[in-house]
Amino acid sequence: MNGSTPPPPLAPTAIDATRLGDISPETLLAHVLATMPGGVFTVDRHGRITSWNWAMEELTGYPAEEILGRSCQTLEGDTCCMGPTAVEERRCPLFASGDVAGKPCRIRHKDGHRLPTVKHARLMHGPGGEIVGGIESLTDVVEILALEAEVQRLRRETGESPLRRLIGRHPAMRRLYDLIDVAARSRASVLIHGETGTGKELVAHAIHHTSERRRGPFVRVSCAALSESLLESELFGHVRGAFTGAVSTRKGRFEEADGGTLFLDEIGDISPEVQKKLLRVLQEHEFERVGDNRPIRVDIRVVTATHRDLRAMVEDGTFRADLYYRLAVFPIIIPPLRERVSDLPHLVEALLERLDVPNDRHVVGIQRAAMEALMRYAWPGNVRELEHTLEFAAAVATGPLIAVEDLPPCVRGVDVPGPTPLTGSPQTTAPGRPADPACGGFQPATVTARGPSTSLTPDAIRAALALENGGRARAARRLGVSRMTLWKWMQRFGVEG
Repeated sequence: MNGSTPPPPLAPTAIDATRLGDISPETLLAHVLATMPGGVFTVDRHGRITSWNWAMEELTGYPAEEILGRSCQTLEGDTCCMGPTAVEERRCPLFASGDVAGKPCRIRHKDGHRLPTVKHARLMHGPGGEIVGGIESLTDVVEILALEAEVQRLRRETGESPLRRLIGRHPAMRRLYDLIDVAARSRASVLIHGETGTGKELVAHAIHHTSERRRGPFVRVSCAALSESLLESELFGHVRGAFTGAVSTRKGRFEEADGGTLFLDEIGDISPEVQKKLLRVLQEHEFERVGDNRPIRVDIRVVTATHRDLRAMVEDGTFRADLYYRLAVFPIIIPPLRERVSDLPHLVEALLERLDVPNDRHVVGIQRAAMEALMRYAWPGNVRELEHTLEFAAAVATGPLIAVEDLPPCVRGVDVPGPTPLTGSPQTTAPGRPADPACGGFQPATVTARGPSTSLTPDAIRAALALENGGRARAARRLGVSRMTLWKWMQRFGVEG
């Protein structure tokens, strides 16, 4: 019929003909079709419907007496394209391929509405191998699609989970995701190190919410925000009368975190006395409330974070070595934003979607020149500073796209009076590059400036590719090199794009 090789024959069905009695094959087929829960029908080689089971009646609204003899095009299936050929024969994908398996197909119900189904079909051959028609089954998937939509809705609602809020495709971020996954499956204490604004709490949340303790509480304590006496009471609780103002007994954060995770942020700021008591809890899993001598046992996992160099603090005696090794069983380092500038386009897109701006000031994106300015800046405040920068820019923007002039002066590289950098703060971000006082003592990083480049870095390449949406030729021009040179550097660094 169509010149194609017939598909392999169907596996034979075992039938004991001696026990069928007077039941003809046609009657047997009719009974089989009648008992099948899915819609089944057959067509002749011209696409005319020759049989129609009760499930097809239920599915389409067409009774058998109305549909038999009509073209299968009556259903207007969007996978059916039957039409006159040169010899006025009618064809469809079934007659072209001989097999249709698990193909989505929307048909039209008798009352006019479209109905999603999954279609299976196979050609039927006569004794001589000639095509005599086809058999098709249609399965209603309305309920399945509704369930899938519900799953997608729930995924979107949980899209604000800490794990999903970590954004980045840079290799350093991919390593971070791997470490989070391993840490979540471990019971070891985790020490997160990262500069201010890198997202240490997000990482701690991600570890907790993907661990076996996710059904337990996640309790955060900012160690830097409390004095020694208040921090001790905050962590361990107190009994009534333990100190002036203790008018009632109060649970501490260790008790509140029982069965879950206790996150101690800025652990490098705690005093030697609190360090001593914290070490005991980690060793013995028990403590006493302030003003009490009755031990309380807890089952918690401790995750800590700091922007300080705890190793250096151990060496100079300001942090206990035994506590450090207890806390840093599983160390995780979060890369600063300036080391993964290629992630900026993805971060900007995600942060702009989250911005809470007035309805009449809808900002949907950022101009190319403004993005380039963001990628030249050093981001001493990391992602938190980027978020605040976008909030400012969205507030002052007059159009749907953030422009360069909407950015804060130091991000634009404009010299404005700024605070004198504090003693000990970074004065340069690259050898021989002076600090920019307008940006708090940080010089915008060299990322993707136009012009010749004698030495490329992986981040510069990734940033240029991100700015040019993966276009290598444009990225090469931006970097001031030939396309072949760019390709060689990409091979050397293992940069994909």
